[in-house]
Amino acid sequence: MNSISIIGAGIGGLTLANILKTHDLDFKIYESAPEIKPVGSGIMMAINAMQIFDKLGLKEQIEEAGHKIHSISVTDHRLKNISTTNVLALERKYNSCNVAIHRADLQRILAENIGFEKINLQHSLVKIRKEENYHLRFENGNEIESRIVFGADGIHSKVRTQILQTGKIRDTGQICWRGLADFDLPEQYNREAVEAWGKGKRFGFVKMAGKKIYWYAVINKGLHKRYQSMAENFHGFHPMITDIIEATLPENVILNELTDLAPIPKWYADNLCLIGDAAHATTPNLGQGACQSIEDAYVIGKLLQHTDYFNQVFKDFQNIRRKKVDDVVDTSWKIGQFSQWEKATALRNFLMKMVPERFNRKLVERVVELEM
Repeated sequence: MNSISIIGAGIGGLTLANILKTHDLDFKIYESAPEIKPVGSGIMMAINAMQIFDKLGLKEQIEEAGHKIHSISVTDHRLKNISTTNVLALERKYNSCNVAIHRADLQRILAENIGFEKINLQHSLVKIRKEENYHLRFENGNEIESRIVFGADGIHSKVRTQILQTGKIRDTGQICWRGLADFDLPEQYNREAVEAWGKGKRFGFVKMAGKKIYWYAVINKGLHKRYQSMAENFHGFHPMITDIIEATLPENVILNELTDLAPIPKWYADNLCLIGDAAHATTPNLGQGACQSIEDAYVIGKLLQHTDYFNQVFKDFQNIRRKKVDDVVDTSWKIGQFSQWEKATALRNFLMKMVPERFNRKLVERVVELEM
């Protein structure tokens, strides 16, 4: 029997494993993928996540594998600036900065630090039931028993749906391509994350290590046309944007619908707790999906410093995290709707331009300040 089982080896599950390791707790991770390999897209690790990685002794390694970003800009579809938020002051305050990194590189660093022997691959959870302990059955036929279970298995969490029997997934009405490309960005974008807003469409890009850039493209479903090249959906945007899309190999593009999870009443049951997207999946408009799962792991770790009674930890964890997480989910949803206006886009851009930079900085600080 396992003492602790973590379902899911995403960034949240792996961070939690690193936290549990610091407490000398025995655990096993179960991951549905056949291997941890360089697939997926880029990701931005914000200042809150990097503070936690600093406490784990992993900050420098992650910074070396990624690329530091010091400002975030919103432009119109022709890359004419609307708003820029400089976060250098916050970087100094928290001794951490935003880092753009390949998701697989981050997962590798986290996995190596706990040891790959702790990760059971090709273990897709089929059934979980509670008896005296938890019994888990996987698609490959393996069955295990575990005293404590963490559900880090994403927005479609089987742990959540089978044990807590809750979770309404909300559709934004938008779809999103995410891509990785080799591209020579102009020097002005070297340390800047950019998001260009059009009519019901937007395009974001950020430099990672070397010549690699991570980009994403969002479009309202009603505007999406199935052209031979998806770049045609962004005809009329700045030529560099379509050049970035055209420079991307098809196998380096992922397409998803943008969804989130309506707030659920409880994140935990007896000896079981959800973290990350399984508990509070958010749209990506604040760049906080993975970062909030990292904060979840951090808070659980802080609580374990005071007690090893997991049910009390889980109750306190939700009480501490609930307000911030609900705010992140709600704010991200509203930004996603506002940025995707199809009409009155000149008014939208004007309103955005009128927001003082100090207000945007305060929003960022509210998000990146740790709760414990």
